[in-house]
Amino acid sequence: MATQHSFFHQAKQPHLRPSPKVILLVDFINPMQFPGAEKLVAAALQAAQATARLKKRLDAKGVTAIYANDNYGIWRSEFKDLLSACKALPGARGEIATLLEPGNNDLTILKPLHSAFHATPLDHLLKQLKVRELIVTGLAADMCVHLTAMDAYMRGYEVWVPRDCTAAENEEYKEAALRQMSQVLKCSVRKSQS
Repeated sequence: MATQHSFFHQAKQPHLRPSPKVILLVDFINPMQFPGAEKLVAAALQAAQATARLKKRLDAKGVTAIYANDNYGIWRSEFKDLLSACKALPGARGEIATLLEPGNNDLTILKPLHSAFHATPLDHLLKQLKVRELIVTGLAADMCVHLTAMDAYMRGYEVWVPRDCTAAENEEYKEAALRQMSQVLKCSVRKSQS
């Protein structure tokens, strides 16, 4: 019975307010337990620190934050479970999850594959928020960030991918992805302080 009460209490919360601009944090809450992950961890921490600073500035302006995270094939998972597991990890992995822990007004979605748009409610959510500009941050620049930016571009969103708020296993791959996003997808790739 308490679960039903909690659900209906949440259902009575105010509707989402419009946010013409949204910051999307892709796969930052991440155990990074895959081959090659050790090459990503240090750059991921730097990107998380830059993203935390940008998110703080945007929060002050009323910009909505949406976390889009892989579900790692665990179909009964919830975002809070993933966050708790990552915060408990040693070193930079846990530090990133702690640094970028969602606030009470932030929104979260889990995704089954690379793009935050694929098989998720993200596009519907962005339409409800009346979004025009999407700021895409996260991991990895040459995979999930790139494919999310591509899907955003195809849906007509103005896209900014702050270069210092992304990371990849290899700096050369990151730069190639940013170049592709800039030249082909017409994304801005200026730094978060610009």
